[in-house]
Amino acid sequence: MTRTWLITGASRGLGKALAEHVLARGDQVVATASSTLATTELAGRHPRTALACKLDITDADDRVAAVRAAEERFGGIDILVNNAGIDFIGALEEQEESDYRRLFEVNFFGAVALTRAALPGMRRRRSGVVVNVSSMDGLASLPANGYYSASKFALEGFTEALWQEIEPLGLHAMIIQPGSFRTGIEDRTRASGTAIEDYAATAGAFRRMMGSLTPEMFPGDPERAAAAVYEAATASHPRHWVVLGSDAQRRIGTKLDLLRAEFEAGKDVAFSTDFPGSADNAVL
Repeated sequence: MTRTWLITGASRGLGKALAEHVLARGDQVVATASSTLATTELAGRHPRTALACKLDITDADDRVAAVRAAEERFGGIDILVNNAGIDFIGALEEQEESDYRRLFEVNFFGAVALTRAALPGMRRRRSGVVVNVSSMDGLASLPANGYYSASKFALEGFTEALWQEIEPLGLHAMIIQPGSFRTGIEDRTRASGTAIEDYAATAGAFRRMMGSLTPEMFPGDPERAAAAVYEAATASHPRHWVVLGSDAQRRIGTKLDLLRAEFEAGKDVAFSTDFPGSADNAVL
C-alpha cells in the first residue's frame, strides 16, 4: 500500500532524513518547509512521488494550501508529521517575550493548527496517523531551555488527548521523543535576552556550552531515527510514545524514576485531601 506523508521541516535534519527514507520505501511525500530550496531539489529527484510545498507553519494560508496540495496531487494525507521546530536558550527571566511567543507559535500552535486542518480528510477516510515530534525535553526539562520544554510539554498533552479522541474513528496519534541528533541544530539555536549574573551557574552554563558544541557531542543518527519513525508510524498497532536516542532513554528514565518516587512519597497527602468517603464517586 502506497501512503502519502506530509512532513513539516523537511528541508534539513530529521525531517529531510525522514522524507528521503519514506521515498526510498516507495511512499509519497509532500515535503514542506518555509524555504523550498532543499525540498524542490528532493522533489526533482522524485518527480512522481514527491511534491515540494512552501509552508510557514505559523501562516494559516500556507497550512490550508499545503493540505489542499496533498489532496489534489495524491488524494489526501495518510501520515502527518509535525516536525518543524525552533529553539531559543536562556533563563526564563532572561528570554525575550517575542522569542518565546514565536517559539510557541511554531512548536505548538502551528502543529495544532496543521493537525486540525488535516483531520477532516482523515476522518472522512477513517484512516490516518498524526506523528508529533516532541523531544526528551518534552518530558524532562532543563535550565536555559524552559520555554522550549514548555512548548513540547504542551504538544505532548495535546497529542495524548488527541489519540483518545480519534482512535475510536480508526485514526492514530503518537509522540516522538528524540534526544540529541546530528541535525545541525547547534548552528540554528541562539540565546535570547541579556544574561543575568545570578543564573551563571545554571542557565549561564548552558549558554556558555552552546558556543563549543560539535556534532560529535550529539549521539543520534538522523537516518536511523527516520527508519525508526517510519516503522512506528506504519505499524499495525502504533505505539503512543517513541523514544529515540540513548541520551533520551537515559534522561526520560531518570525523570520517570524521580516522578515515581515523588508520587509514592506523596500518596498519603493526596488521599488526605478528599472529602471523607468520596473517592468511590470520583468522575475520573
